[in-house]
Amino acid sequence: MQVSSLNEVKIYSLSCGKSLPEWLSDRKKRALQKKDVDVRRRIELIQDFEMPTVCTTIKVSKDGQYILATGTYKPRVRCYDTYQLSLKFERCLDSEVVTFETLSDDYSKIVFLHNDRYIEFHSQSGFYYKTRIPKFGRDFSYHCPSCDLYFVGASSEVYRLNLEQGRYLNPLQTDAAENNVCDINLVHGLFATGTVEGRVECWDPRTRGRVGLLDCALSSVTADSEINSLPTISALKFNGALTMAVGTSTGQGKMFTSLEPEHDINDVCLYPDSGMLLMANETPKMGIYYIPVLGPAPRWCSFLDNLTEELEENPESTVYDDYKFVTKKDLENLGLTHLIGSPFLRAYMHGFFMDIRLYHKVKLMVNPFAYEEYRKDKIRQKIEETRAQRVQLKKLPKVNKELALKLIEEEEEKQKSTWKKKAKSLPNILTDDRFKVMFENPDFQVDEESEEFRLLNPLVSKISEKRKKKLRLLEQQELHEKEEEEEPEGKPSDAESSESSDDEKAWVDEVRKQRRLLLQEEKAKRRERLREDQQAVLQPRFYEIKAGEEFRSFRDAATKQKLLNKTLEDRLKLEAKSGALSVSDTTVGSKQLTFTLKRSEQQKKQQEAEKLHRQERRTLRRSAGHLKSRHRRGRPFH
Repeated sequence: MQVSSLNEVKIYSLSCGKSLPEWLSDRKKRALQKKDVDVRRRIELIQDFEMPTVCTTIKVSKDGQYILATGTYKPRVRCYDTYQLSLKFERCLDSEVVTFETLSDDYSKIVFLHNDRYIEFHSQSGFYYKTRIPKFGRDFSYHCPSCDLYFVGASSEVYRLNLEQGRYLNPLQTDAAENNVCDINLVHGLFATGTVEGRVECWDPRTRGRVGLLDCALSSVTADSEINSLPTISALKFNGALTMAVGTSTGQGKMFTSLEPEHDINDVCLYPDSGMLLMANETPKMGIYYIPVLGPAPRWCSFLDNLTEELEENPESTVYDDYKFVTKKDLENLGLTHLIGSPFLRAYMHGFFMDIRLYHKVKLMVNPFAYEEYRKDKIRQKIEETRAQRVQLKKLPKVNKELALKLIEEEEEKQKSTWKKKAKSLPNILTDDRFKVMFENPDFQVDEESEEFRLLNPLVSKISEKRKKKLRLLEQQELHEKEEEEEPEGKPSDAESSESSDDEKAWVDEVRKQRRLLLQEEKAKRRERLREDQQAVLQPRFYEIKAGEEFRSFRDAATKQKLLNKTLEDRLKLEAKSGALSVSDTTVGSKQLTFTLKRSEQQKKQQEAEKLHRQERRTLRRSAGHLKSRHRRGRPFH
């Protein structure tokens, strides 16, 4: 049994080794097994698992009991029983088979698509019926609910043959020139076909209309890919209701692992719910490969799991252990591009295999200081191992170091406390991913000089001084890489606890002290701004009046422009002086703003005119009333 490994995925070839002729007697076979080591080590899972010349297609029945394969020459189909591990029957055909499908769970109903456009039906007893399609076929699928066979091939039409009525139905017209493969989803019945243009068309068998179009050729080609032709769809398979795998002729896709047999591959079949691959090659013997990563071994050969486990416990040299895989870029760096095409390089996938001894020799010539770099890396590893045995320092983040140190101290105190067993374990902010940005992004840095922080946390300054001393000590220890940690001198824990639990009077005194400091800082800033305004030299400026605005005076425009150039804080202070804004403190330390809307000059003039108008009307009403009273008394008017 041959073992190969690529991308750390082991592949066990169960069909490698010498084949014994059928005409040899059992006695001679046993004699050969004693003499030849390769014959003795070979594994023959299924007896006579081969074709006379070439194997073209291979499939497994739905119940997993039978393996069917077609080949030449003469064209034939062979059925192997996995329960008996031997050949069950063999039937000869009139022409070569392109592909076939089992309509039943076993081998009792089989449909063959031949290369001469014939469709042949077989029952359990043998040949049953034969018909022909208009164009050469390449693939077909069976739709169980409607008993329809969908054939795709060298035509833009998808031919439908109904097995219940025994006649052809109207074909499906696609937008492609030709169709290569097709498949039907077993969950919801969606029919998909792959075209030569690199597209996948999806059809609904119930309405016989196209419901989707997927351009796989355009999405598979990237800037790094090297292709010589347009990718066509060469493989198509559904997996569940929502997943579909598409293969292209140019081989785009992420590689999981790969295997390269000695002969060309015609067909590959994965045994259901296992890691066994069955392969039809351009050789009489059919390939059997076992990949444990894909799944377990089938029930009829469950001993393979134990065999592979024993091989992993006693590892042997794999196929590629003596070779090094290199890409074209690696060859350019080593200066070995002239060896491409020579026996020293074997083309494989997107690179080449070369002898590992040649690789090390050339690398040493190209980079003679590789050993020195290796030696330095080993020394660095040894130093790091010795450093790990020293006293570990506290690793603090770059942002909010004091907050992180506070959280670390609280966590240590919580662990030292006696009630830690009874209390519930709460998540630590330093290790929680939801709060990691707070210790990485500088925008979340706590501003301890702000007015709000100093008023709401009056006692933090005393505690932070002690913490800053400890923080500086930790930074010095990290800088000099000391082996021993020295505890910072300070007051005992009892004194700290007494300070932290100070009475209300001390808290009020600290708040008043902070407020006085803030007022002094504000006065100093105001004097500084006034000094800068006095030192500034005024220059004449020209302003352009916008359309629709009325110019009143230069003073108003200058005042308005000056207000716009000032900050919000300065504008609020000016409004507070003019009486339009009043700022007051609340009992909890927050701010309360009250705004009074100012009236413009036009509004004031209009208000004065309205007031004069009201006074004139009031005077007129009074004079009119006086005249009416004199008229009633009979007094003459003067």
